[in-house]
Amino acid sequence: QVHLVESGGGSVQAGGSLNLSCAASGPSESKAYMAWFRQAPGKGREVIASINRISGAEAYADSVKGRFAISQDNAKITAYLQMNNLNPSDTGVYYCAAGSAYGVQKRGRLDASAYDSWGQGTQVTVSS
Repeated sequence: QVHLVESGGGSVQAGGSLNLSCAASGPSESKAYMAWFRQAPGKGREVIASINRISGAEAYADSVKGRFAISQDNAKITAYLQMNNLNPSDTGVYYCAAGSAYGVQKRGRLDASAYDSWGQGTQVTVSS
């Protein structure tokens, strides 16, 4: 069982930055991929970034490409999401997720159904 705990959310003005952290514990094979999702008010969950914990290869949704960056620490225990040039459409609850290599490679890195462990979420609010 993978346990994920997010931190770092908050409120910022448009153009500002935030850095989210996700501490992960549990079997390595169950968290071969880490990802960040967000859920805007009244909308479904959107995968915005994913990282392969072994290779470090990254993938991004078009909506955040060039503004957000996913990374991990050397111990591969914590995943981060650096968010720059935030705008009001980035407002939502941000979740950390983990998935196995089999599940993610079968369904795709930006497919929400590929991930089977979730954190509790952290709120990000961007004001204009």
